[in-house]
Amino acid sequence: MTTAPARQPAVFIGHGAPTNALEDNKWTREWRAIGQSLPEKPRAILAVSAHWYINATAVTAMSAPRTIHDFYGFSRELTEFEYPASGAPELAAEVAEIAKPTWIGVDKDSWGLDHGTWSVLTHMFPDADVPVAQLSVDAGKPASYHFELGAKLSALRDSGVLVLASGNVVHNLSIIDPSRGDTGADWARRFDDAAQELLTENPENILKLIEHPDIRLAVPTADHFLPLLYTAGMAAGGEEKLDAFTKDYLWGSLSMTSYRSAA
Repeated sequence: MTTAPARQPAVFIGHGAPTNALEDNKWTREWRAIGQSLPEKPRAILAVSAHWYINATAVTAMSAPRTIHDFYGFSRELTEFEYPASGAPELAAEVAEIAKPTWIGVDKDSWGLDHGTWSVLTHMFPDADVPVAQLSVDAGKPASYHFELGAKLSALRDSGVLVLASGNVVHNLSIIDPSRGDTGADWARRFDDAAQELLTENPENILKLIEHPDIRLAVPTADHFLPLLYTAGMAAGGEEKLDAFTKDYLWGSLSMTSYRSAA
C-alpha cells in the first residue's frame, strides 16, 4: 500500500538581500530549521518570488532551471553562485489545472530560479535535491487575485508540495539607513505588527492591510508584498492561522518577518 504524502506547511520568507545566500546568520539559521522541521521532504517546491514580477501569471516548466543572478554590485562569489535543483514540469501542469478557470501560462525557456528563491532554498535544502517550479507574481492583477489564487493552490500541499512565498512585508529600498542596523522605523514596525495580528489571528482578512495608514511607506511597490498574500490565502483556504517564526528588521525600512502554518 502506498502511503499518502505528508501535508506540507504554507511558508512566507522575508528574504532580504541576496547576500543571505552565502551567510550564516540568525535569519538563514531559521530557514535551515524550517527545512529540517518539515514532516517529510517535499516531492516538489512551488516558489512564489517577488523577483519574477511580470504582467502575466506563469509557471516555470523546464527540466533544469537556470540560476538567475538578478542583481548587480555584489561579490563575484555571489554572481557565480549556482543552485542546481531540477525543475518540476509535472508540477507546472498541476498548477495550471488547479488554478482553472484562472489561466496560467507555462514557461519552458525564459525564466528559472531567481535570488528570491535560491537564496532561501540553499539553506532550506542545501543539497538542491527537491525539484522546484516558480510561479510569477502578476503585476497587472489586484491584491484579491493573488490571495484567491493562493487559496486555490493550497490544495497542492496535500500532495506533498511545499508552497514557498518569498518577499518582504515591509520593503522600501529608497529610504534604507544602514546606520540603523537590525532595527525598524516606527512606521515599519506599525505596519509589520498589523500584518502579524491579521496573519496570526484572521488571515482571511489580510486585504484589510491595504488600508493601513503606513502602506505607502511600507509598500511603495507591490512586488515584495504580494507573495505574502499567497501564504495568507493558503492559510485562509485551509482554515489555519500562521505563526511568525522570526520577526526582525533591517536598516529601518525592511522587515525580515517570516511566517509558516503548522502543516
